[in-house]
Parts: sequence; C-alpha cells; structure tokens
Amino acid sequence: MPKTLLIVEDHPLFAEALQTVIRGGMSDVRVNHASTLREARTAIQKEEQVDLILLDLWLPDTHGFDGLLELRRQFPKLPIVIVSAFANQNVIEKAMVCGAAGFIPKSAGKDALLQGITEVLAGEIVIPRGYCATASAASLQADRLRSLTRQQLRVLQMLCQGLLNKQIAFELDVGETTVKAHISEIFRKLSVCSRTQAVAEVSKLELGAVLALYAADNSGRSAHISQRTNLNSGGVKQSR
Repeated sequence: MPKTLLIVEDHPLFAEALQTVIRGGMSDVRVNHASTLREARTAIQKEEQVDLILLDLWLPDTHGFDGLLELRRQFPKLPIVIVSAFANQNVIEKAMVCGAAGFIPKSAGKDALLQGITEVLAGEIVIPRGYCATASAASLQADRLRSLTRQQLRVLQMLCQGLLNKQIAFELDVGETTVKAHISEIFRKLSVCSRTQAVAEVSKLELGAVLALYAADNSGRSAHISQRTNLNSGGVKQSR
C-alpha cells in the first residue's frame, strides 16, 4: 500500500521541488501539499492515513516550534520531520525535544532527502551529520519532565500560568490537598524547592515543549533515539 506524505511548506518553489524529488525517487508514495498549519490539519483529518509530515518551521500562521507542538498535540502518533534552513545545534536539539521524528536541512541533497524519508518511514530517527546530542541542561530537564505523570504536567502547566492552588484545584476538579501533593512531587522530581525555580527550569525548554511531552505518546521513543541516523548533503549514514 502506498505511503502518504504531507509537505507543509509555504514557499511555492521549494514545495514544488520537494514534491518533484520525492515523486521521482519514491514510486510507492503519494505526496500532498499544504501551505499553512490550518491547511495541514484539514488535510490530515480528510485523509484516511498520513504516514509522514515534512514540516517547515516558518509558516504564515505559525512560526518556530509552535506548528510542530500543535501537530504533536493533535496527532501524537504521526511522525513529523522538520525540513528547515535553520539547522544549528540548538534548533535541532529543541526540535527533537519537542517530539520531531527527524530533522533534514534544506541544504540536504536529493539522495540524502530520499534516504532520510525512507529511514523515518522505517521507524528510525534522522538527524544531520555533525549533530551531537549533548547532556545539556535542557536535555536533562526533559528527562526529568518525562518522569512526571500527566496530571502532574497539567499542574506544572498551571503553575507556569501563575495560577494559585485553589485555582488549580478548581480547574482540575480536585481538592487543594491533592494539588499540594502534586506540587510537592513535581518539586522532588525536578530537584527544585519553589514555584519560581520550577518555572525557571521549565523555561529552559519553553512551555510548549512541556505540553508536547504531556500530549505525545512517548512509548518506545527513548529506545529509538539511541538508534539515530546521521544525515548530510551527501547521504545518510546510520550510527551504531
């Protein structure tokens, strides 16, 4: 059965070039195109199945990681590969923390692009050659955030919004004692001692990344990330 790819890119020439390369190099795929995040959501909902999204970071109705986070919240099991001209270490790391299945620079060559797509469809993670996943503060904090339960992440989100305990209790329809228990556990898991410190730690990832962690189905992702694929303009090489 043919795979269905959705290119989400507002630049007409680059979008057309991507479609031409993919259709010319992969005979068993269908390629659709959306110019905005809104069009992408509509296309995904109309299709019986979308197997992969190729997403630009800058669109008319979204920018940065907002589009990635929005799609991850609505379609947590759908793999999304960022295709962007902004391919520095920090951007790639944040994309992966926010749940991307891979990152392909717009400077990548045709063969690298096709092989990268093939690897992601096979369940691998694709990243540019030279990218080094470091144990940065953001990465370490992401691991700590993953240890929180969904309810604890909801409480943490509301802490970041400045809500008081009684307001959080009202929103979650629980008692204040339950909220206090959640907050104590959040502090313990994040290794902080106050609301201010908790919010400061979350800000290292941006609140959106926390929401992505809450919404996404992360089962098996840690194992997959250890089998990353290195990609450059000349081709894709899997690191073992």
